[in-house]
This record gives sequence, C-alpha cells and structure tokens, in this order.
Amino acid sequence: MPEPIKKNPSRKECEKAIRRILITEILENGKNKHFRMATDFITYFEALYPASDSLTKQVQRAVKAMNMPKDEDGFFIIDRTPEQVAQDKELHYLLEHADAHVDSLDDCEQIFLAVDPNYRDYIIYQITQSDTLRDKYVTILKTNNGLIFYTREKKKLEQVLQRLMIHG
Repeated sequence: MPEPIKKNPSRKECEKAIRRILITEILENGKNKHFRMATDFITYFEALYPASDSLTKQVQRAVKAMNMPKDEDGFFIIDRTPEQVAQDKELHYLLEHADAHVDSLDDCEQIFLAVDPNYRDYIIYQITQSDTLRDKYVTILKTNNGLIFYTREKKKLEQVLQRLMIHG
C-alpha cells in the first residue's frame, strides 16, 4: 500500500517547528546565523511535507504571526518580543552615553549609619557633594532607618564619619 500523503501542517504546527529550529540554532551557534525570512525555513518543511505553494504560504503566515524582531544583521530573534528589543536598544543607548560599567561589590565591606528618616535624603545629597567623602565609598543605599555604605576603605570611612558626627 502506498504511503499516505501528508497534509500541510497547521499554522500553529509551523510556529512550533520554527521555534524549535531557532532554539536549536541558538543552542548550537550562540545566535541565529541562518534564518532571515520565511523562505529560509522552507527546506526543513519540504523535507517533511510535499512542496507546494500552500506549504510556503502556511510557513509565511506562521512567521508573520510569530511577529519576531530581527537583529542588526536581519536575522530573526526568537527569545525577545519587538517591544523588548526596542527597550534593550534604548537601554543600550542610555548605558553607552552614561559611561556605565559593572563594578563588583564582592570586595566591599558595609557600614550602616543610623539616621533619622526625615533627614536621610538630604544627608545623602550632602554626602554625594562632599569632597571629603567622595573617594571613601562606592555607593550608598537608603534603608528605612539609615544608610548603608559599600566601601573598599572601611576604616577611613568610619573615621571620617565619626569625626563629622563629633566635630563637624
């Protein structure tokens, strides 16, 4: 008996297959390096289903329904929505112009300074403006009843804070 002819996959089946293809591509290559348009998926589908215009149209509908963004080289991005890509581009722009860099706090120690919450914001402002304290801490965190300093110079920071609290 002859093998039954397979009917074309549904749009949902095409979407699942395309998703699997792109995830495999990312796992193998670190990113999509082969798929830019719906026709790039056709050879995969034609290996499973008879080649036809309706198969091509079904794959095109699936790609369109998936609404996948493309990277700067025009390849589909599977793991983010167009909105996420736009947000990431905006963040990239801001971080680049803000001269941002990652600074590990692994080698920092913490100091807690208890302060009246009513004065906390103004104290932070004054500390960030202070030439005396500028190089003594990495960052300051506001807490409900004070401030936490992350510092690589704990002793120096403690001394300066103590001096400021006692002598001004």
